[in-house]
Amino acid sequence: VQLQASGGGLVQAGGSLRLSCAASGGIFSINDMGWYRQAPGKQRELVADITIRGRTNYADSAKDRFTISRDNAKKSVYLQMNSLKPEDTAVYYCKAVGAPRPGILPSRDYWGQGTQVTVSS
Repeated sequence: VQLQASGGGLVQAGGSLRLSCAASGGIFSINDMGWYRQAPGKQRELVADITIRGRTNYADSAKDRFTISRDNAKKSVYLQMNSLKPEDTAVYYCKAVGAPRPGILPSRDYWGQGTQVTVSS
């Protein structure tokens, strides 16, 4: 597994969760990282992403409630989710755009295995 996501779970509406995703040694260098989610019967959608320099981008549904961050030294990305709503229920996937070895531009997509987030009303 090249990207390992964790931190999902069951939480009541209004609660918080923090998702983490770490890249393994199989990914040599990483450019952009992000979080996506997929609810039952829906397409996978972007939640937030962050460039290697820390510039962030959020879906409208995530603005003012979620915060994405990363630790380049640890090849990790995080998603702090506050004020969770039942409509946030989904499997959350982390993604990294990287390269498997030196000398290759970081342009390959790597996906984590997904972590379930369930928000009860």
